[in-house]
Amino acid sequence: MSTAPPPLRMVEISGAEALWLLEGSALGRLVYTQRELTVVRPGRHTWEYGRLVVRTPAPAAAVPATATYHVDEVRAATGTGWSVTVAGPVDVITDADEAAHYQRTLAGWSHGPHDTLLRLHPKTVSGFRLARAEP
Repeated sequence: MSTAPPPLRMVEISGAEALWLLEGSALGRLVYTQRELTVVRPGRHTWEYGRLVVRTPAPAAAVPATATYHVDEVRAATGTGWSVTVAGPVDVITDADEAAHYQRTLAGWSHGPHDTLLRLHPKTVSGFRLARAEP
C-alpha cells in the first residue's frame, strides 16, 4: 500500500535571505531572449560589490542589455529546498585584467568566443522556500 506524498507549499522569502542563499551557491542559469526564443545557459557566479558576476558559455554579442539569473537547490526526494531569481541590466566584462581574475576564480565550460563574463546589476530579487505544509 502506498501513502500519499506530503503536501508541499512555497513560502516567499525576503530579498536579503534570497541574496544570502545566492551567495552560498555556485551554479545557476542565465536566461535571456534571443530572436524571440528563450535561451537558457548554465552559469557559475560570485557576488561582489552588490553585483552578480556570471561566467557562462554564451556569445557576448548574443546577450541582451537585461537578463535573468536563476539559482535553485531542490531535494528531489522530499521536494524541499529553495529557488532564487535575480533580474536586471547586464554588462559584458571587457577589461582584460578583470576578466583574467574572474576566469581564474570561476570555472567555465568552454574557452573561446562562447566563454563570456557578465556583470548583472540586480533590479529585482525574488525567492521562495519549498517546504512541507504544516499539518
